Amino acid sequence: MPLDQMPLDQIQVDRLKRVGPRMLERLQRLRIETVQDLLFHLPSRYQDRTRPRRLGELRVGDEALVDGVIADAQIAFGRRRSLKVWITDDAGNGLMLRFFHFSPAQAEAMRPGRPLRCYGEVRQGPQSLEMVHPEVQQPQDQDAVAVGEALTPIYPSTEGMQQISWRALIDQALALLNASAGALRDWVPEEIARPLRLPSLAHALAYLHRPPADAPVQALIERTHPAFQRLAFDEMLAHQLALRRMRNFRRNVPAPVLEGDGALRTRLLQSLPFRLTDAQQRVGDEIAADLASPLPMMRLLQGDVGSGKTVVATLAALQAVEAGYQVALMAPTELLSEQHLYSLHGWLDPLGLQVGWLSGRHKGAERDAMLQQIASGAASVVVGTHALFQHEVVFSRLGLTIIDEQHRFGVHQRMRLRDKGEREGTTPHQLIMTATPIPRSLAMAVYADLDLSVIDQLPAGRTPITTVAVPDSRRDEVIERVRQACAGGRQAYWVCTLVEESDALQAQAAEDTALALTESLPGLRIGLVHGRIKAAEREPVMAAFKAGELDLLVATTVIEVGVDVPDASLMIIENPERLGLAQLHQLRGRVGRGPVQSFCLLLYHPPLGAAARDRLAILRRETSGFAIADADLKLRGAGEVLGTRQAGNAQFRLADPLREEHLVAAAQRGADHMLQHWPEHVAPMIRRWLGDREEYARV
Repeated sequence: MPLDQMPLDQIQVDRLKRVGPRMLERLQRLRIETVQDLLFHLPSRYQDRTRPRRLGELRVGDEALVDGVIADAQIAFGRRRSLKVWITDDAGNGLMLRFFHFSPAQAEAMRPGRPLRCYGEVRQGPQSLEMVHPEVQQPQDQDAVAVGEALTPIYPSTEGMQQISWRALIDQALALLNASAGALRDWVPEEIARPLRLPSLAHALAYLHRPPADAPVQALIERTHPAFQRLAFDEMLAHQLALRRMRNFRRNVPAPVLEGDGALRTRLLQSLPFRLTDAQQRVGDEIAADLASPLPMMRLLQGDVGSGKTVVATLAALQAVEAGYQVALMAPTELLSEQHLYSLHGWLDPLGLQVGWLSGRHKGAERDAMLQQIASGAASVVVGTHALFQHEVVFSRLGLTIIDEQHRFGVHQRMRLRDKGEREGTTPHQLIMTATPIPRSLAMAVYADLDLSVIDQLPAGRTPITTVAVPDSRRDEVIERVRQACAGGRQAYWVCTLVEESDALQAQAAEDTALALTESLPGLRIGLVHGRIKAAEREPVMAAFKAGELDLLVATTVIEVGVDVPDASLMIIENPERLGLAQLHQLRGRVGRGPVQSFCLLLYHPPLGAAARDRLAILRRETSGFAIADADLKLRGAGEVLGTRQAGNAQFRLADPLREEHLVAAAQRGADHMLQHWPEHVAPMIRRWLGDREEYARV
């Protein structure tokens, strides 16, 4: 069949001109298999080559097309050899062009009096504005080179793919799109799309790939143009459809009724040295009601750092155990799983319950023994990492799964743990926890398959943490502050960060810092933990710090979550400018857990960039995780804050639920309408935007 008569989702990209095996491999790296995939690979930005700018109008940071005449050209010999070309315009304004890589022929061509047309980024040079390695055309006269008729798209790329290749491929895809009205099926019914007053899908794609010369550049850059809004809506609609379909499918599978007699929960509450807050009680009641229902609970539990999510989750676990079922608690890191294990031992051992632990470190006979305890049901509550959903792990009677720091797991990982409890036609209940608060509207956009509970109250007796930013030139003063705090009987953390994502480099930084602080603070008991220390060596250090046998704990960001030491009242974070707001807030939350006034010192390296200054100012000003999350969303966007940039998570490619908040409700209504009236459109809509991801393909 001729290409111009085929649907675009059935035309493989290797049928396009100039797509050989090598280019095909490059496209497949970006998950581009069909012409439809190619059309949905949108430009990340645009260059305006439609009209030359006058040299006198240029500002630092501009990307501009300029015309000029060569006034002078010379090869300069300094630290690096360079070709410097000075051009001027008819108004007498000038611009320096600088080339570090050039041939003798190129240097020879730069003769005074010749016209040039250049495109590049304007920078501040030593003496004047300049462009470094601009794209250059050298006509016989300035009218010989035509300007572009449309803005020039710049596409996200991969190694070996040039922009000229992208534009040639997209031209072929657009030609096929225009060849037939049915080439690209619009799965959004007209009655859903019409009220939004957005362009058709085909028009939106054509516009975004080849915006006309008079297109509003800022609206395209900020992705507020109606053409982009149409695609953002479609993606959000597909996301809502997928989550609703998955939720409806799972609601059709019953869950065990976990009522329990309340005996274990009553004994735990009587043993606690504190009373639950009203918020904890309210959320606990919501969870208890879910567990007593034959419908599987799928609940997201939000709570700020230190709000007491763990004890609420433990009460839920006890309800399941009372009903004769096992509980699995999965955490993203071994250290966090250790901290949960420590807390659960303290609460559940006196109740006569066995708590198991399974992580990647368990090998051989130790692992076999733990697998046997899980399979036999001897371990009532099992704590672990990703190891919990490995093939060899078999539960006796799993009734409830609890997942902590859910944004570090993908939907399919949640499902794999849930699958461990499927038996006799039932599926376990799920409780998913996060200490990254997000607005309710955004949570419902991203986690539409989950019910939402929020612990919006901190326990009584907590003192607000005072946060101060200090330049690292005052490092000696900060060390003295640590000495005084520890001399007064308090404990402190010193957190080391690096730009690099290397565990080895992070560990080295922490080890070097611990050594330096040991020399500077000879009277203090100092411990060290980082991700490369084996759990068997790390556990005694953490236990000693918690028991007050260490004064200062030097650590990497592995202590970000789960560590609870009430006597720790001083936190030093080195190079905080390298971390995001949510991570800084989590780290700060390791102190302020007791009645003593706590402090967090942000030991930064000046000068700070504008974004880093904003982050640190917000952290100094705000103590509420919800306020910080709102600020973080505005600074970084929903994808980064929610952790959906990580592989395996159901992420948005184009839409941002924060930026397009006005479209979220429309997408939710549209999804309900499509499921009811246009069910045959649901699967192709999901496939177009989400592909065959495991978590959606299975339902």
